Amino acid sequence: MAFKELIISYAPDADKEKHRSFIDTGKYQQYSVVVKNQAEAIEVSKEFIQKKNIEKIALCPGFTHEDVAAISKAAGNNIGVSVGRADGPSNMITAKGLKRENM
Repeated sequence: MAFKELIISYAPDADKEKHRSFIDTGKYQQYSVVVKNQAEAIEVSKEFIQKKNIEKIALCPGFTHEDVAAISKAAGNNIGVSVGRADGPSNMITAKGLKRENM
């Protein structure tokens, strides 16, 4: 049985039904969904836990500590929830791209 992970990212113009992808290596299945807000992130998390039996949710750095806590609470005790954070120089590079796109 493959390990299943859901990656959730934010974008203000996201369509959670359209902006999705899936990769299957056999031992690993990765789902990704881009959402436009926290409410959609929780909704998508619950959907994938129920329908795809995911084991881990990985969140982009745009999620605040409070967002992560709310998703973790909604996911329950049997789902790992993590958030990607970068070092200072990487954050500066990322910030330039986000600013360019008014994100």
